[in-house]
Amino acid sequence: MRLASTTTSAGATGPSWVLLVAAVLVSGLLLVGPALRRRHPVAWWLLLGFPVAAFRVVRTWRPLMAGCGLAVSRRPALTVVSGLVGNGAPPPQPRVPHRGLIRPTAGGFVLLVRLLPGQVPEDFVKAAPAMAEDWQVHAVRVTSWQPGVVRVVASASDPLAAPRMPKQRGSGHLLRVAVGVLETGAAWVVDLRRVPHWLIVGATRSGKSTLINALVAGLAPQHVALVGIDCKGGMELSLYEPRLSALATNREQAVRLLAALVDLTLDRMSVCRAARVRNVWGLPDKERPVPVVVIVDEIAELFLVASRSEKDEAQAAGTALIRLAQLGAALGVFLVVAGQRVGSDLGPGVTALRAQLGGRVCHRVADPGTAEMALGDLNPDALKAAQAITPEQAGTAVLASGDGWERARSHLITEAEAEAVAAEYAHLTPVLSELHVEAP
Repeated sequence: MRLASTTTSAGATGPSWVLLVAAVLVSGLLLVGPALRRRHPVAWWLLLGFPVAAFRVVRTWRPLMAGCGLAVSRRPALTVVSGLVGNGAPPPQPRVPHRGLIRPTAGGFVLLVRLLPGQVPEDFVKAAPAMAEDWQVHAVRVTSWQPGVVRVVASASDPLAAPRMPKQRGSGHLLRVAVGVLETGAAWVVDLRRVPHWLIVGATRSGKSTLINALVAGLAPQHVALVGIDCKGGMELSLYEPRLSALATNREQAVRLLAALVDLTLDRMSVCRAARVRNVWGLPDKERPVPVVVIVDEIAELFLVASRSEKDEAQAAGTALIRLAQLGAALGVFLVVAGQRVGSDLGPGVTALRAQLGGRVCHRVADPGTAEMALGDLNPDALKAAQAITPEQAGTAVLASGDGWERARSHLITEAEAEAVAAEYAHLTPVLSELHVEAP
């Protein structure tokens, strides 16, 4: 009897200790929660925020789907059978879309939902605000994942309000730069190997120049040649002149520089053909030419004309840019084209060039036509999101490509930091003699 009593006492003590330890841990987390959230927001979210949010999703899933009209009632016949067999028992509950595993991210969570027959992704897109309200998160975005499945991404807070991005160390991956933060809390990475050409638009003080600064500052430590075309007298890109292999500050210089870049691209094509490879990345490392990133600031200055001679120059510049966009990706020449205003009124060359620029970034713009030019052909939802950016959201942008779209905010690089980066890495500037074209 004593042995049984001792065993029973030990068995009762075990769960008590477990509950006590759990209570102490929870109390400790609650006490240190505010400080942990300030200093280590990701750790706070994973330890405290995410479990609470996941519980809300599980608890509210069925009533939320029903309230948003996403539940499907059982067939009436089943209701009759339920009443006859079950002696008045309640009818079967309506079917709701199947929810997958809730997985945490750095600042939110993501889950996949399988649609019921007859449902389309747009039904869930309309329900996104209700999801955010019920789950008490900042925002919910719904996108198509695969036929019959949507991807639901929730952001616990607005990471764009105070973006945090770790300082880059070293050169990193070639032609790959972290320039800011996505709305999901992940790093905003511009990878020119994956999306080789970009169009960046934005009004004055919208964050366009800040993004270009972040991109150039990230490329400066890498073994790449940076070429600038700034037809506003070089006011923007002259900050990086020590790190630029060439800089054109007016349209006449730009036309000559672009023609030289086309010649350089054709020379590389001959090298690849002789080596029987399809692109420069197939060449041996020692024979591979240095990648060239061409940054064009204020594209309208290249295309606006006031006389016949200017029209010829604008046409020559547009033709060269289009050729570079068509041939450059395989031959190590990449384009980043920026402007406050980009529209079809600048000429057919702008529309043809836009079609070759697969990556798009749209900040707040002064006219709807520019946003339409940047995003309209890719995603109508991205266009609406860009048009909703307010003047108070400087640096916030919508980026889109063939893979979809995201809201993001670039990392702030001041003019002083830009000049310091150019000076620090000036010794890495490749000398490309073919780009030094003398004036006629």
